[in-house]
Amino acid sequence: MSAAPEPDRIDGAPHPRETLKLFGQEAAERLFLDAFAQDRLHHGWLITGPRGVGKATLAWRLAKFLLATEPGGGLFGAPDTLDVDSEHPVAHRIAAGSEPGLLVIRRGADEKTGKLKTQITVDEVRKLREFFGLSAAEGGRRVVIVDAADEMNPNAANALLKLLEEPPAGAMLFLVAHQPSRLLPTIRSRCRELRLNPLGTDNMARAMDQAMGMVEDGEALAELSGGSVGEAIRVANGGGLELYAEIVKILSDLPQLSRPDVLKLSNSMGGREAEPRFDLTVRLIDLALARLARAGATGMVPPEAARGEARLIERLSPDPRAARHWAELASELGARARGARAVNLDPGALVLDMFLRLESAAQAVPG
Repeated sequence: MSAAPEPDRIDGAPHPRETLKLFGQEAAERLFLDAFAQDRLHHGWLITGPRGVGKATLAWRLAKFLLATEPGGGLFGAPDTLDVDSEHPVAHRIAAGSEPGLLVIRRGADEKTGKLKTQITVDEVRKLREFFGLSAAEGGRRVVIVDAADEMNPNAANALLKLLEEPPAGAMLFLVAHQPSRLLPTIRSRCRELRLNPLGTDNMARAMDQAMGMVEDGEALAELSGGSVGEAIRVANGGGLELYAEIVKILSDLPQLSRPDVLKLSNSMGGREAEPRFDLTVRLIDLALARLARAGATGMVPPEAARGEARLIERLSPDPRAARHWAELASELGARARGARAVNLDPGALVLDMFLRLESAAQAVPG
């Protein structure tokens, strides 16, 4: 398993199967443990919530728990935690990718290019037939993780639906979904939902410490990630803190932008290797506008994610009228950027255009 590309791995952080603790999702864990204690486990569980809040980590914790725990909890009764001793044989086998009672369905690699496919295909789902056939003679539980279920193409989704309609004995399926609305309604109706929420400040700090060790500017990362540890890691790895500070510095000159600063940023978007920087820049500009709009609508300035941001927000979005203006602009710029990238327009020119539109918008902010 470790030799194959892993779409559920974030660079710079442990894989979900290696993550020891899940922070801030006690309600979802308790719901599952209560069902386990009452011997009322559903065969299909849909794990939903924003990206990066621990959905995959929970799926792996649940799989490890089920494969390592006797029905009813054994002699000591139902456990009150999903934690499994790291020295347990099941924990060792899962860490090594050799647990016979577990199968992970996810996007596979294209045989020609070696790159990950954009969807989970029916060929991946068909592996379930062999998995359940080989493991039937062994008895016991058999656990499947589908990550992410909303990445299945129609044929794959229909194949999985048949399994949910007639699950083999002892089968347990955990479907991770970032956008459950993209799933077939019949798939959603045959699963019990475990809803995960964005993390609060304290849990974010603990989760980031586990994933990355002690980090500087943890509060700023939390502000830029919206309670998502995964997003915080991506922002940190992509130099997002420095990039957001650069964006705030440029916006602080509104309504008249500094052309050298804008050109410097737009020129850094060149080359294929700069594509991730462009994507992050667009996300951070969108976030900056969202923070402007939210502050103007609520009258509450959020903690700064970059020096000078509070002053910028107070000046550019002092009331709900200004907030509405920035919210509409955010929607327009985001749609324009996505459409332009779809036809391969120059990223640097796109960033320059976004800032010029921001300049025009700032000059028209309702007074």
